[in-house]
Amino acid sequence: MEYVELARGGGVPAHVQIERWLLASIASGEIAPGDRLPGERALASRLGVSRMTLRQALAALESRGALVRTPGRAGGAFVAEPRVECDLTGLAGFTERMRRAHLTAAARVLRARTGAAPPEVAAALELAPSAPVHEIARVRSAGGAPVALESSFFPAPLLPGLLEEDLGGSLYELLERRYGLAPRQSTEHLDPVVATPEQAAELEVAPGTPLMRIERTARTAQGVPVEYARDLFRPDRVRLTVRTGRPF
Repeated sequence: MEYVELARGGGVPAHVQIERWLLASIASGEIAPGDRLPGERALASRLGVSRMTLRQALAALESRGALVRTPGRAGGAFVAEPRVECDLTGLAGFTERMRRAHLTAAARVLRARTGAAPPEVAAALELAPSAPVHEIARVRSAGGAPVALESSFFPAPLLPGLLEEDLGGSLYELLERRYGLAPRQSTEHLDPVVATPEQAAELEVAPGTPLMRIERTARTAQGVPVEYARDLFRPDRVRLTVRTGRPF
């Protein structure tokens, strides 16, 4: 790794220069995802800064998702895997969103069952209390790494035989192809949460890791609710984007 010579007295703080240098090194491929940076003492000495200044730069890069820092003898600062751009604009399923990001989406089914709708599910799907719903829970992966945990509910009377289908692909495409009930509009709510031990195990993170929850009710073009979902995303692996505008 080619070290930067920091400019002194030029108006740009040393920690900012270090941030820019490391970001440029990552962008150029000089240091790659998974690479470990030199130890703090050695790196600070080579750059001619205090460890406090270096830590300020590393903390800023960690907050931006460019680095992952782990404690202990085997720890250190590692270049993070690049985050997947997940565009929430419009109504597209996970498979389509990953396709837009030029990644291959995969799904591992955790649960696929029919049961009585919990109260919040029945209300969202505009069903009678305890009406039958199909529940499908899946771990979604992009590029071979788990990035999201999906839990979706569908009105069983509208979708007979849904659980007999291949549930490893796009469920939205399945709804359109077999039932003619393509989701065309949705209401989504985003909330920060922390991973439970069970969720952490599936997403391969530590319990208590921050996650982003998206609660969604999807409807057909005619306004019929066909899905109520609670998706959990790893913000260290996924960057959520919403595009907005105003009429001219």
